Amino acid sequence: MGNKASQKEIAKLFLKLGFIGFGGPAAHIAMMRDEVVIKRKWMSEQHFLDLLGATNLIPGPNSTEMAIHIGYDKGGWKGLIIAGLCFILPAVFITGIFAYLYNLYGQLPEVQPFIYGIKPAIIAIILAAIYPLAKQSVKSINLGLIGITVLLAAVFGVNEIYLMFGAGLLAFGLHTVQNRQNDTLQSIVPLTFLQIVQTTFWTTTNSKLFWTFLKIGSILYGSGYVLFAFLDTELVATGLLTRQQLMDAIAVGQFTPGPVFSSVTFIGFQINGLYGAIISTIAIFLPSFVFVALLNPLIRKLRNSKGLSDFLDAVNVASVSIIAAVCFTMGKETITDWRSITIALISGIIVFQLKKINSAFVVLGGSLLGYLLFQF
Repeated sequence: MGNKASQKEIAKLFLKLGFIGFGGPAAHIAMMRDEVVIKRKWMSEQHFLDLLGATNLIPGPNSTEMAIHIGYDKGGWKGLIIAGLCFILPAVFITGIFAYLYNLYGQLPEVQPFIYGIKPAIIAIILAAIYPLAKQSVKSINLGLIGITVLLAAVFGVNEIYLMFGAGLLAFGLHTVQNRQNDTLQSIVPLTFLQIVQTTFWTTTNSKLFWTFLKIGSILYGSGYVLFAFLDTELVATGLLTRQQLMDAIAVGQFTPGPVFSSVTFIGFQINGLYGAIISTIAIFLPSFVFVALLNPLIRKLRNSKGLSDFLDAVNVASVSIIAAVCFTMGKETITDWRSITIALISGIIVFQLKKINSAFVVLGGSLLGYLLFQF
């Protein structure tokens, strides 16, 4: 594990990454590798890869959990907390400012053309993000069939949480039948138990926000984009949030540095002001700290489990299918005229052909195009 790093060094590194970390989880992790393996030599390439593999074994945002893993590795419990908070807080602070300004000005006519142009660009960005995920996740015919089934079920409104765990348990069941053994069932049970966390204390808006985001943070696999599929079910379908607000939250998450989960700060603010933002943010990120603390000492044992590996493969396929279904729904509601079609096509060409361009610039370009095209 190498020498420990000071708390100041850990804080300085992850504050820096929190402020400059545009481009999503893959970009964040690449930056972390450059800082901790190449520049600071805090750990070997192999150990960094071991930690990266561990982030895929638990729910939650991968890059945030990677930061927490590194902090725990280099500074123990204090390092875990410092790294996580320093990586998260810059994004939360910046998103909070956007949430306040949106609350004041977001519905004004002069702002609407910019927001209008962002929405088709966001759909293009999400599709570009899930395309390589889809190619990587479909490793067999069985997984392909599971993915198609989940996609169709999601389009017809089946609950995303049940789809993801159903896919995982189906794959685990097939593994058990094929291998006639009870491989690591005990590892699955704690995760499936989280599925039945119920929001029985939804007596106020804040408590509903807390339990909703705690539940999502505890069971959400895949990239941060899967978050929006869950939010569509939990908040838009129940009337707490409009789909326009959800789309705008995605845009803010893309346009700000740090984890895309900071969009939850924006959403909490729209629903119940400052307290809603604070409670929602704490709830969505809290499970990541707990999971990393529990998993870090057990990484090698869990990675060697074939049954758990099959479970996670199926969950990843389901995640991609759910994102595709959400894009389909959003596309029907957003890409409705020649302006939005133009923005979507231009954004799509950019994100698929010029892959090194930061997604923040695509969002900015979409907003400017929206403003310009609205003049016609």
